[in-house]
Amino acid sequence: QVTLVESGGGLVQAGGSLNLSCAASGDLSLFSIATMGWYRQGAGQQRELVARISNGGNTMYADSVKGRFTISRDNAKSMMFLQMTSLKPEDTGVYYCALDHQIRHWGQGTQVTVSS
Repeated sequence: QVTLVESGGGLVQAGGSLNLSCAASGDLSLFSIATMGWYRQGAGQQRELVARISNGGNTMYADSVKGRFTISRDNAKSMMFLQMTSLKPEDTGVYYCALDHQIRHWGQGTQVTVSS
């Protein structure tokens, strides 16, 4: 079992930046072998993939965030990060950390609000 806790959300003006963190605890042997991802869910919308990073560091991004967001991980610290720049109001939502190993483990989410 692994527990994921996100932090770093908040309120920011359009064009600003935020850095999200995801800390894993519990069975940390899963962290280094699992693919990790950031997802977000806007009000009344479905949860969508924002970015994903493999255990080897390969990354992929949703088209809407390419060039603005950067995903990274620190396996030694069992942490994952999302650097968000040039934020837009449409980036607003609850951001979730996820770990994929047999099943998808979710964090509780952190709210990101971008004002225009």
